[in-house]
Amino acid sequence: MDAVAERANLLSNATSNILPLNQARLVIFALAVGGFAIGTTEFSAMSLLPYFARDLGVDEPMAGHVISAYAIGVVVGAPALALLGARWPRRKLLIWLMGMFALANACSALAPTYGWLVGFRFLSGIPHGAYFGVAMLVAASVVPPQRRAQAVGRVLIGLTIATIVGVPLATWMGQALGWRSGFAVVAILAILTVALLARFVPDVAPDPDASPLRELGALKRRQVWLTLATGAIGFGGMFAVYAYLATTLTAVTHMSSHAVPIVFCIFGAGMTVGTFVTGWLADRAVMPTAGGLLLWSAASLALFPFAAGNVYAISAVVFLIGCGGGLGTALQTRLMDVAEDSQTLAAALNHSAFNTANAIGPLLGGLAIAHGYGWESTGWVGTALALCGFAIWAVSLFDESRTSRRAMAARRNAPAHCGQ
Repeated sequence: MDAVAERANLLSNATSNILPLNQARLVIFALAVGGFAIGTTEFSAMSLLPYFARDLGVDEPMAGHVISAYAIGVVVGAPALALLGARWPRRKLLIWLMGMFALANACSALAPTYGWLVGFRFLSGIPHGAYFGVAMLVAASVVPPQRRAQAVGRVLIGLTIATIVGVPLATWMGQALGWRSGFAVVAILAILTVALLARFVPDVAPDPDASPLRELGALKRRQVWLTLATGAIGFGGMFAVYAYLATTLTAVTHMSSHAVPIVFCIFGAGMTVGTFVTGWLADRAVMPTAGGLLLWSAASLALFPFAAGNVYAISAVVFLIGCGGGLGTALQTRLMDVAEDSQTLAAALNHSAFNTANAIGPLLGGLAIAHGYGWESTGWVGTALALCGFAIWAVSLFDESRTSRRAMAARRNAPAHCGQ
C-alpha cells in the first residue's frame, strides 16, 4: 500500500469511531480522570518526600530515588506496554493499564521499607506513558479530525488540574494522615477511572493488521525521532525551573513555606490555560503552534531570574512558564501526523520523551546551582533548553519541507519517465 492510500485508510478508520458530542465528552472525561490520578501521584511524590524519608529512615537525597524510580518506570514501560498491547482492543488495554496503576499505588501505600517503596514506585510508573498514549489516541478517534488536538488537550487537562487540586489534596492528606494516605487516594482514583472507562469508552475491535513489528516501524521515521527530541530537550527547560522552584521561593523570594503551594497552584493554572488554548491552535496549525510555544517558553524562562526577588513578579512569570506546558498537546498531535500506522508506540514514546526532559532539566539546573550561579540560574538553563528544542523543531520543519519538495518533483517526473 503506498503512503497516500495508507493515510487514507488510517483516516477512514479514525472517522468510523466518531461519537455524538455528548458521548465523546463522557469518553474524554473518563480518560481525563485517569490523567488526574497519574498527575496527582507524579507531582505529589515530591511534596511527600520529606515525610516518607523520615518515616523510612533515609535522608532526603536518597529518598529522591523514589521519584527517579517512577520516572524510569515511565521511560521503560511506555514503549514496552505499547508493543505488548498492540493487538489489544484499546478499551481493554486502558482498563488493564489503570488497574495495574491502582495496584502499584496501593502497594506503595503499604510499602514496609524504603527498598520496597522504590520498587513499587517503579511499577507505578510503568503504565503511565502507555496509558496517556492510548488515551489520547482514543480521545482523538471519537471526535472529528479537525477537533483532535482539542480532545488530546482535554485528556491532558486532567493532569494539569491535578497540579491545582490533586497535589495539594494529597499533600494535605500526607501531612494530616501520614504519607501513605497520599498514595492510597491515588489508588482509589485509579479504581474510579477503571469503572468510568468500562462504562463510557466504546469497545472497538483492534486493527487486525496491528502487530508489535508494525508499531516498531515508528522508529524508522525521522520525523518521529525529531518530534520526540523536540519534547525531550525543549520541555526540559520548564522542569529545570520547576524542580527547584520551592527552594527558590524560600531562599530568594523569601516567601513563607506555607505560601509556596499557592505558587505551585499558579503554575498548574498556567498549564491548564496553556493546554486548553494549545488544543484550539494546534487543530489549525500544529507545527507553528509547537514552534511558537518553544519561543514562548524561552522568553518566559528568561524572565525568571529577574522576577525571582519579588513575589508578585515571580508568580506572574511562573504562570507564563506553566502556559508553555501546552507543548505536550501540540507534539502529541504532531506524532499522530508522522507516525502513520505506528500510532500506539509513537504516542507512548512521547511520554518517555517528557520524562527524559524531567531528568535532563533538573540535572542541568542542579549543575548550574552547584557551580555557584544561584537558584535563579535555572531560568537561564531553561531558556537554553527551550531554544535547543526550537532548533530541533526548525530541523524537523526543514526536513519535512525538503521531503515534500522531493516527493512533488518525483510525481512530476513520473509521467514523463513512464512515457519513455
